[in-house]
Amino acid sequence: MTDDAVADGEGNEVLAPTAVAVMEYLARAVVEDADAVRVEVTGLRGKRVRLSVFAAPNDFGRLIGRRGRVAAALRTVVGAAAAKDGFEAEVDFVE
Repeated sequence: MTDDAVADGEGNEVLAPTAVAVMEYLARAVVEDADAVRVEVTGLRGKRVRLSVFAAPNDFGRLIGRRGRVAAALRTVVGAAAAKDGFEAEVDFVE
Protein backbone atom coordinates (compact mmCIF):
# COMPACT_ATOMS: atom_id res chain seq x y z
CA MET A 1 0.00 0.00 0.00
CA THR A 2 1.31 3.48 -0.86
CA ASP A 3 1.79 6.15 1.78
CA ASP A 4 -1.15 8.22 0.48
CA ALA A 5 -3.65 5.39 0.16
CA VAL A 6 -5.98 4.08 2.81
CA ALA A 7 -7.27 0.53 3.08
CA ASP A 8 -11.00 0.03 2.96
CA GLY A 9 -12.67 -2.51 5.20
CA GLU A 10 -11.88 -5.32 2.75
CA GLY A 11 -8.12 -4.74 2.54
CA ASN A 12 -8.29 -2.88 -0.79
CA GLU A 13 -6.23 0.24 -1.36
CA VAL A 14 -8.27 3.44 -1.81
CA LEU A 15 -6.52 6.40 -3.42
CA ALA A 16 -7.69 9.88 -2.36
CA PRO A 17 -10.30 8.63 0.15
CA THR A 18 -11.48 12.13 1.07
CA ALA A 19 -12.17 12.99 -2.58
CA VAL A 20 -14.07 9.74 -3.10
CA ALA A 21 -16.21 10.28 0.01
CA VAL A 22 -16.98 13.89 -0.96
CA MET A 23 -17.89 12.89 -4.53
CA GLU A 24 -20.21 10.11 -3.37
CA TYR A 25 -21.89 12.36 -0.81
CA LEU A 26 -22.47 15.26 -3.21
CA ALA A 27 -23.55 13.10 -6.15
CA ARG A 28 -26.07 11.25 -4.00
CA ALA A 29 -27.45 14.56 -2.76
CA VAL A 30 -28.00 15.84 -6.31
CA VAL A 31 -29.66 12.83 -7.96
CA GLU A 32 -33.06 11.22 -7.39
CA ASP A 33 -31.85 7.60 -7.33
CA ALA A 34 -29.03 7.86 -4.77
CA ASP A 35 -28.58 4.08 -4.60
CA ALA A 36 -27.52 4.01 -8.27
CA VAL A 37 -24.53 6.32 -7.69
CA ARG A 38 -21.15 4.59 -7.86
CA VAL A 39 -17.67 6.14 -7.86
CA GLU A 40 -14.67 4.22 -9.20
CA VAL A 41 -11.11 5.44 -8.67
CA THR A 42 -8.29 4.86 -11.12
CA GLY A 43 -4.73 5.81 -10.29
CA LEU A 44 -2.95 7.74 -13.02
CA ARG A 45 0.69 8.75 -13.28
CA GLY A 46 2.19 10.35 -10.23
CA LYS A 47 -0.26 11.91 -7.81
CA ARG A 48 -3.24 11.98 -10.16
CA VAL A 49 -6.46 10.02 -9.85
CA ARG A 50 -9.53 9.72 -12.04
CA LEU A 51 -12.92 9.48 -10.37
CA SER A 52 -15.51 7.92 -12.68
CA VAL A 53 -19.02 8.70 -11.49
CA PHE A 54 -21.81 6.36 -12.54
CA ALA A 55 -25.50 7.17 -12.00
CA ALA A 56 -28.90 6.23 -13.34
CA PRO A 57 -29.41 7.44 -16.94
CA ASN A 58 -32.27 9.76 -15.98
CA ASP A 59 -30.09 11.46 -13.33
CA PHE A 60 -27.26 12.57 -15.63
CA GLY A 61 -28.92 15.88 -16.37
CA ARG A 62 -28.93 16.61 -12.65
CA LEU A 63 -25.23 15.79 -12.31
CA ILE A 64 -24.24 17.93 -15.28
CA GLY A 65 -26.62 20.82 -14.67
CA ARG A 66 -27.39 23.72 -16.95
CA ARG A 67 -24.36 24.60 -19.06
CA GLY A 68 -22.33 22.17 -16.93
CA ARG A 69 -22.43 24.35 -13.84
CA VAL A 70 -23.19 21.54 -11.38
CA ALA A 71 -20.47 19.37 -12.92
CA ALA A 72 -17.97 22.24 -12.70
CA ALA A 73 -18.86 22.87 -9.06
CA LEU A 74 -18.52 19.16 -8.23
CA ARG A 75 -15.11 19.04 -9.94
CA THR A 76 -13.94 22.09 -7.99
CA VAL A 77 -14.98 20.75 -4.59
CA VAL A 78 -13.67 17.25 -5.29
CA GLY A 79 -10.41 18.74 -6.53
CA ALA A 80 -9.99 20.53 -3.21
CA ALA A 81 -10.75 17.33 -1.30
CA ALA A 82 -8.19 15.44 -3.39
CA ALA A 83 -5.60 18.11 -2.63
CA LYS A 84 -6.15 17.41 1.06
CA ASP A 85 -5.06 13.82 0.33
CA GLY A 86 -2.10 15.01 -1.75
CA PHE A 87 -3.64 14.15 -5.15
CA GLU A 88 -4.94 15.92 -8.23
CA ALA A 89 -8.33 14.65 -9.36
CA GLU A 90 -10.07 14.31 -12.71
CA VAL A 91 -13.80 13.70 -12.55
CA ASP A 92 -15.59 11.90 -15.37
CA PHE A 93 -19.34 11.39 -15.50
CA VAL A 94 -19.93 8.03 -17.21
CA GLU A 95 -23.26 6.86 -18.64
